[in-house]
Amino acid sequence: MILENIKEANDIKKIDSSQYGELAEEIRQFLIEKISVTGGHLGSNLGAVELTMALHLSLNLPEDKIIWDVGHQSYTHKLLTGRRDGFENLRKFGGMSGFPKRKESPCDSFDTGHSSTSLSAGLGLVKARDLKGEKNTIVSVIGDGSFTGGMVYEALNNAARLESNFIIVLNDNNMSISENVGGVPKYLNSIRTNDGYLELKKGIYDKLKSVKNGDALVKSIRRAKGSFKQLVIPGMMFEDMGITYLGPVDGHNIQDMISVFKDARRCKTAVIVHVSTHKGKGYAPAEKHPARFHGAEPFEIETGLPTKPRTKANYTDIFSTVMTKLGARDEKVVAITAAMPDGTGLKRFHNIYPERFFDVGIAEEHAVTFAAGLAAGGLKPIVAIYSSFLQRAYDQILHDVCIQNLPVIFAIDRAGLVGSDGETHQGIFDLSFLSSIPNMHIMAPKNKWELSDMLKYAVAFGAPIALRYPRGEAYDGLPEFRAPIEYGKAEMLYEESDIALMAVGSMVKVGVEVRRALKEMGYSCTLVNARFVKPIDEEMIGHLCEHHQLIVSMEENVASGGFGEKVRACMDKLRDMEMKENKNWNTELLSIAIPDEYVEHGNVELLKKEIGIDTDSILAKIKNAMA
Repeated sequence: MILENIKEANDIKKIDSSQYGELAEEIRQFLIEKISVTGGHLGSNLGAVELTMALHLSLNLPEDKIIWDVGHQSYTHKLLTGRRDGFENLRKFGGMSGFPKRKESPCDSFDTGHSSTSLSAGLGLVKARDLKGEKNTIVSVIGDGSFTGGMVYEALNNAARLESNFIIVLNDNNMSISENVGGVPKYLNSIRTNDGYLELKKGIYDKLKSVKNGDALVKSIRRAKGSFKQLVIPGMMFEDMGITYLGPVDGHNIQDMISVFKDARRCKTAVIVHVSTHKGKGYAPAEKHPARFHGAEPFEIETGLPTKPRTKANYTDIFSTVMTKLGARDEKVVAITAAMPDGTGLKRFHNIYPERFFDVGIAEEHAVTFAAGLAAGGLKPIVAIYSSFLQRAYDQILHDVCIQNLPVIFAIDRAGLVGSDGETHQGIFDLSFLSSIPNMHIMAPKNKWELSDMLKYAVAFGAPIALRYPRGEAYDGLPEFRAPIEYGKAEMLYEESDIALMAVGSMVKVGVEVRRALKEMGYSCTLVNARFVKPIDEEMIGHLCEHHQLIVSMEENVASGGFGEKVRACMDKLRDMEMKENKNWNTELLSIAIPDEYVEHGNVELLKKEIGIDTDSILAKIKNAMA
């Protein structure tokens, strides 16, 4: 097995070029076998095998630097830098990350997880190199899907002024997670499929090679072919910006890529190497279903089907169903997503109401301001974005939606811990950053029925409102509790005394378990479903303070700026009022939240235990507080 000979960076250079094809197939089989067990990003990695090999053959790591945009395509890079054993615990708690991590290897030059960042980071590394007088090569690898993100063009605008080498590898597979949309993919496709250009180029090169000194002429033309390309490819957007363009080159032909990377390293400017690859290459199920194999659960290799098929609906499924019903009832309802129609559950809405569905590409900032424009035009926009990606549009939420008090609805999927993707994907900050914005309102459902009720409430609300719900199976407990949603009002589920649990969204399920255990210990325990995080139900908190020794706030969000802090502020306010009336109550608050730290990758239940928000940890904290 050739792969066994690669134990550290640059070992690939010891392999004979005649074995490159065999090594590529070994890498693909290794990835399929390992990811079928652990789950992970398969399609993007299968498509980037030869590209990664060519980069490692052309560069000297870790002196030279590769920045992987998003980073989910870095598995082959990890294999070629001696981390083969790490795939046994890929994306598991304490194991190897599914993304580049500087703390994991000196060959990982920049931590990534969100898209469209690699050019800015690479440009920073280039400037640092130049200021220090170093000569190493900096390469940013970015997919065509990431080119729909505006940050790319901010970086390109600066890169165009460079007077030193910076290589941008455009990995073009015509996909992000789902199929790409918009003008940029259309432009790239015109280059990718320009048969006239490719055939003319090949014909000229083949003819020249057949004459005396032809190889030297071909090399000279390759180094100075910008004017030729301008004649046969309309627009040449990158060249017009002042950035050298090389390509397109076959992203599965290692020797061709090595040759073009050699040319690129000679440039004294920023240079784009346009590489065409096929997402999922080498594994038929991933080629046929690229969206499903973007982030795959464990699967059967023979069929590609999940090892453990879902038997219950998840929150995204519920959202999808309710959205189609809302679309039928109200023609003003429109849906917006940022390159994730499948992941956010909007694919069905798109199929039924294509004219009212908008996929803006990987452009969360644009998605939010676009929604603000739709709302200003009299429509009812619902923006479905993962919690960790909504962070990118904070200014647009504040400036374009909330200052104008426009009725934009934010359906925030993957709120709370998401597990295996780690720090960059945990949705644990949205309550904090959204609740700091005036005019924003925030809800969280306790179960699948309440998600439906809250979404209907949000559509009729008439002001900025966010609805956050977790990843995974939808909780189907507490079906008997379905009181109508009232503005800013919590829901009393079980009322007793001594201890009051006040839980937000996904933590209501944990609250049910904690209450059951406390009652078995002999405590009397109230359980409240907070429903609203903003505005908070001050009347309910006052009622709990009058009848309980301890209030326990429970949230799947960081403590700083979260629900617990709001409960404490409310209790302080109420206590001041009580003291003025010569009353005195001594209710204490125990805040259960995620510590002020980033949460790494791993199984969600294990992570909850590790950070102290699982049932057993909460029970221990309550017993200590009561003692």
